[in-house]
Amino acid sequence: MSIGGISGGGGGIQSILAMRQQIIEKSNLLQQVKAPTPAEQPTGTGPAEGFTGALKDALDSVKETQAKSEDITNAYQRGEVTDVAKVMLARQEASVAFEATLQTRNKLLSAYQDIMRMGV
Repeated sequence: MSIGGISGGGGGIQSILAMRQQIIEKSNLLQQVKAPTPAEQPTGTGPAEGFTGALKDALDSVKETQAKSEDITNAYQRGEVTDVAKVMLARQEASVAFEATLQTRNKLLSAYQDIMRMGV
């Protein structure tokens, strides 16, 4: 006996049930991979909040790098630090971090302008 192309024997139903179980298992695995752990979850409610948090962390890191550079430069001027290479390296790190931040801002601004032009 055949119902909708499925044979009445146990083999057809068993294979459908097996496929269904595989789909459920793969779905569960995908949800586990996709779902962040509680420690990784952003404080907000969506992807924008996660992006905002990542951007804030990056800006805080740049700020810390610049503050470290300023501290080392001031210490050198006071004579507390005698390693000129260390001072120059700290200043270069701050410069590179600031330049990367500036380039990121430019890319974000360009993307925003492109999105705004799509509506026109």
